[in-house]
Amino acid sequence: MSPSKKTGGRRLAVASATVLSLSLVASATAFADARSLDVPHSATPPAGMSAVGGELLGRPGTQVKLGDGVPVLPKDITARSWIIADAESGDVLAAHNAHWRLPPASTLKMLFADTLLPKFPRDETHKVTAADLADVGDGSSVVPISKGETYTAHDLWLGVFLRSGNDAVHVLSSMNGGVEQTVEDMQEHAGRLQALDTRVVSPDGYDAPTQVSSAYDLTLIARSGMQKKDFREYCSTVQATIPGRTEVKKGKKTRGSFEIRNTNRLLSGDSDLSPYRGIAGVKNGNTTNAGATFTGVAERDGRKLLVTVMNPEKKDHNQVYREAAELFDWGFGAAGKVEPVGELVPPQGARTSAGPSPSPAEGTGTAGESPAPAEAAAAPVKNGGSTGVGMALALSGAVLVLVAAGVFLVNRRWPLPDLARRRTRP
Repeated sequence: MSPSKKTGGRRLAVASATVLSLSLVASATAFADARSLDVPHSATPPAGMSAVGGELLGRPGTQVKLGDGVPVLPKDITARSWIIADAESGDVLAAHNAHWRLPPASTLKMLFADTLLPKFPRDETHKVTAADLADVGDGSSVVPISKGETYTAHDLWLGVFLRSGNDAVHVLSSMNGGVEQTVEDMQEHAGRLQALDTRVVSPDGYDAPTQVSSAYDLTLIARSGMQKKDFREYCSTVQATIPGRTEVKKGKKTRGSFEIRNTNRLLSGDSDLSPYRGIAGVKNGNTTNAGATFTGVAERDGRKLLVTVMNPEKKDHNQVYREAAELFDWGFGAAGKVEPVGELVPPQGARTSAGPSPSPAEGTGTAGESPAPAEAAAAPVKNGGSTGVGMALALSGAVLVLVAAGVFLVNRRWPLPDLARRRTRP
């Protein structure tokens, strides 16, 4: 690299860090207010909600701009809140109570993963103690993770994404300095993403009186997570093998293993539901307070969409997935025809670019490690992992994340090719 390019890279990093620090100071008050909100779980959306992403998104009810050639929205959607957005451009195609603060259930694990994935190499190991599992809530979904056994971070993340294991979340939180530190880190990251409807109380999404997010925020979080290679791999894996308990047989210690399958039914299917064509993750959830929640990403005919659905009133089996599939279908039919009603905003301190894709030789950045310095950009990624689908949603646009400085360079186009190519295990 020439000296001029090195100097330019350093200047970019310094300038970007300065812009970021100013923007974080400006948003500190709003961020603190978001943490201290006493949010009641009302039966109806507020008359006025956040206008982040556009004024229409702050209004209650359905927001869509129908016109010539635009299909009518499905009439049987019963979710309290939902959103359909273009995963590349960030355009919001339609929404219903997009900023209504509601309990998120395990979809909050997307924020947990987006916050913590870069902190632990995949092969880092941890021996689980009783203290690690002490605060796992009653009735939680579990992998299960066993006390006294050693797991890699890779094992634990598979448990988080596939089984929605609260036990795996608490072990990773312990590795991060504890639940309180992890909650603080998650809330700070939500602020950077401008996910200001989100208040984190428990890192696993377990019901708590003031723990809330919104369809808009969950979609922002999913879009951010999709920039990370490991996030893309884990959320698209259908089935994986997890280490089991160590047993003594004939005087020898042996450790078995067991299979886990993704609980995202649009990805893995069910007895009454086929996998959705082109689906590639991301996360589902279900608790008493939240009902069923879901955020997904899918591709069809070169179009990539994000859909979030929160708490359908209709409680039929797999209803949240059926409604998400209908919204995906509408979005694929309406994309390119319908006028957006808002946008998914970039992170605080971000610069956006619509420039050409860089050469793969310019470097890569993945979760679990710091990206290369200022000149690095995300290159296409091969299908990852021997377990499950391992689909790589390759980001061939210029996406630069300076982790140490907290600086983001967000491309307004996030190409995610080959989402529909699914590879299940025999």
